[in-house]
Amino acid sequence: MPDFPASFDDPRVTDQFVRQVTGPTDLTLLGVVHDHPASVARVDRVLRHLQPATLALELPPAAVPLYRAYARDGAGEGPPRFGGEMSAAIRATPEADVVGIDAPNWSFVRRLATRLIADRVSATTARRVVSSLSGATREALTCRVAATVTHATSMTVACDDPIEYECSHDDPPTVQAAHEREHVARVQTLLASVDTDGSALSYRDETRERCMIDRLEEIRADGDDQVVAVVGVDHLETLADALAAER
Repeated sequence: MPDFPASFDDPRVTDQFVRQVTGPTDLTLLGVVHDHPASVARVDRVLRHLQPATLALELPPAAVPLYRAYARDGAGEGPPRFGGEMSAAIRATPEADVVGIDAPNWSFVRRLATRLIADRVSATTARRVVSSLSGATREALTCRVAATVTHATSMTVACDDPIEYECSHDDPPTVQAAHEREHVARVQTLLASVDTDGSALSYRDETRERCMIDRLEEIRADGDDQVVAVVGVDHLETLADALAAER
């Protein structure tokens, strides 16, 4: 549906950040910049319009309960205080089945270990990958504990501070959209200048993307009429191309 973004008449909802993969179960991919006002607004607008049966988020499954709590905190008083676009997505789709599709999970660990062994990576690279995985696991468990405390008490526990940008939720959509595009362009230019082939980072991120693709295919196979996935904009093109090819 190539005219889908244009139907919103919103500079924050454009082809750069939206992909659709059609099939028996339609999938809409929304690319986001973490905590950016334009991303929060884009997610809110598109999801309130689509109201999908399933909402897939680039979050570890263990972190989903905390972001549910963030979505409930201060509901109706502007964007959620914590959780950025992920908690905004949950708030916008109260009836959706929310699924975390990011690592760490057992599928990711198995796939990563198999690839490291098959490629006979150096001990240094293997140690860096394991260290990165350990850090991600600790963060996921911290989110689970924070969610438990939030549910059991009157406190809202934040795992990290929101990122601040040189624009706000109160700025006009055109200002938010322009700032987001400039930010993405700067980050992509920086990443393009760094050679990560064969690095611990490339092993981790490529395996994460493959696991997210597999999980989204599993969700689509369940037969829901509409699925929306909210993912980092750097993953958007890879996920959309792979899912379209598999379909």
